[in-house]
Amino acid sequence: MFKNKGIAFKLVLFFTLSSALIFTVIFSYNYLVSRKMIKKGIEENSANLITTTTSRIEILLTSTQKVPLNTAYLLENTNYDEAELFRVIYAIVEKNPEIYGAAVAFEPYAFDKNKKHYAPYFYKSNGGVSFKYLDKFYDYFLWDWYQIPKELEQPQWTEPYFGEGGGILMSSYAVPFYRNVEGERKLAGIVVVDISLDHLRDIVSSIKILKSGYGFLISKNGTFVTHPIKDYIMNETIFSVAEERGENTLRETGRKMIRGETGYSSVPVRSAVTGKHCIMTYVPIKSNGWSLGVLFPYDELMADITNLNHVVIALGVIGLLLLALAIIFIARSITRPLTEMANAAVKIGRGNLEVQLPEAKAGDEVGKLTVALDCMKTSLKDYIREITETTASKQRMESELKIARNIQMGILPKKFPAFPDRTDFDIHASTIPAREVGGDFYDFFLIDNDHLCFVIGDASGKGIPAAIFMAYTKTLIKAKASTSLGTGALMEQVNDELSKGNDADMFITVFCAILNTATGEISYTNGGHNPPLVMRADGGADYLDGPGELVVGIMDGSRYSTRTLVLEPGDGLFLYTDGVTEAMNGAEEIFNTDRLKDVILASSGGSASEITGSVARAVNDFCQDTPQYDDITMMVVRYEGNR
Repeated sequence: MFKNKGIAFKLVLFFTLSSALIFTVIFSYNYLVSRKMIKKGIEENSANLITTTTSRIEILLTSTQKVPLNTAYLLENTNYDEAELFRVIYAIVEKNPEIYGAAVAFEPYAFDKNKKHYAPYFYKSNGGVSFKYLDKFYDYFLWDWYQIPKELEQPQWTEPYFGEGGGILMSSYAVPFYRNVEGERKLAGIVVVDISLDHLRDIVSSIKILKSGYGFLISKNGTFVTHPIKDYIMNETIFSVAEERGENTLRETGRKMIRGETGYSSVPVRSAVTGKHCIMTYVPIKSNGWSLGVLFPYDELMADITNLNHVVIALGVIGLLLLALAIIFIARSITRPLTEMANAAVKIGRGNLEVQLPEAKAGDEVGKLTVALDCMKTSLKDYIREITETTASKQRMESELKIARNIQMGILPKKFPAFPDRTDFDIHASTIPAREVGGDFYDFFLIDNDHLCFVIGDASGKGIPAAIFMAYTKTLIKAKASTSLGTGALMEQVNDELSKGNDADMFITVFCAILNTATGEISYTNGGHNPPLVMRADGGADYLDGPGELVVGIMDGSRYSTRTLVLEPGDGLFLYTDGVTEAMNGAEEIFNTDRLKDVILASSGGSASEITGSVARAVNDFCQDTPQYDDITMMVVRYEGNR
């Protein structure tokens, strides 16, 4: 309909829209500059506010940390009896108002050779200090405050929890201490102090921004430790609130907070208290890994600039109306000479690129328009020709990628059963590239009558480079494999070959194994690959123990070890690439190793091909319509023996 309108209408529309655009740009610039100034003020104020608040929190936590640290040092460097130990713990609770309770929990038989458990605990109660043995109430060896610092060999803050009776919100700081036993440094126990978080909650609650701004504190896993909505505390996480409210910005901000980052949300989030949009800043509490968030109410901060903008918009609209009236008067005087050019333009718009344009008799606007239309007609012809050539080139490329996929699939064993005359083992494998060609591979072959070599790998990257790299790796392994060469030495040779001239710094994860079909013994080497699942004949399944070694092809001269595993008849291995466990659904959840293990447990009684089929269906059902972003490869090897 627009092309049938007159020049006057078009000029009015064009100049009015142009003026509106100019006004919008000026208005937007003014608005952005004003908002930038306000945001700068917010950042400065929030930085000062958060710095002050975090400093108060850090002082509280740091002063608390020094007590168990000094106690652990004392226990490591002095001899003590039970009475002295009781005096130390009692003094900790009595002399430190911020500490609710303290305990020294010893390793089995570390304090008394006749006592496996020994954990005296003093705590505040009814205005005084009470005592009890923790081991009388629970097996403290199994609790996080004992296990985590023991395993990490360093002090740790626990997640917040409600203390005895559920009335006091607390957190514990646990410090391991050691003793030299026969010249060897061994863990002697854990010093732990419990602090009430009421004072910390008062610090955060003191944050007041304008009318409705507030602060909150979350733990390392996102659980609310303080919040104006009391029901959130210890009952909700920042992620559960984001999920309930459907706010991706809050979810992403929560991820940054638990990663210990400092910053502010690029997009306003809604306040859980008022429902208003707010700018949220956040900073980590370095002492315990928690994070402090502060919400600044957006509408309250922007109230003055919003009122000013309303006035500017009203003046702009009035100005545009006056401009449109002036343009209408001028446009009517210049419409007649353009009629012929309009008719020609209509024909070109309908696809007639052979239309004869009128001769440009002058250098005015009409003449320039004639030249421009002629150039446009020529450009359209050239563009159509280029599109045709580009389409043909794309079709050739797609054909070449299909050929590359067929070649890649052709070098992988895909005939099953692979060894129909052998009953002492069963094997099946499959791969689904994420693109036309991928970097995953598998292979299996008999070195001799009693030794089956099988391998699975995942090259870095995607597409043709990864496919070439995996094909080269597969060829090297098959060429060098022998019964006289252990899998570790085999990986060392393959690694050295791949490292030569590897300017692209590509690498590949490889799990290589050799099965002795007569005894069920497997020798294997894991070059940075996912640990396989060991499937037992009784229906159980566990991931193969032992850390993986360096990925293959990245560093010349790397060393690899050979490990062994003995399979009983009916036992087997499930090998896979990370495309299986990291397959993602629409909710951004990954399939993960636990789901994979559940599928294997449910299907381990089937044949090798039935197991790979069950896993493939489970991954497909989990992902549904979510696009596949990584290659999916799996292999099942089952030792049958002579049963």
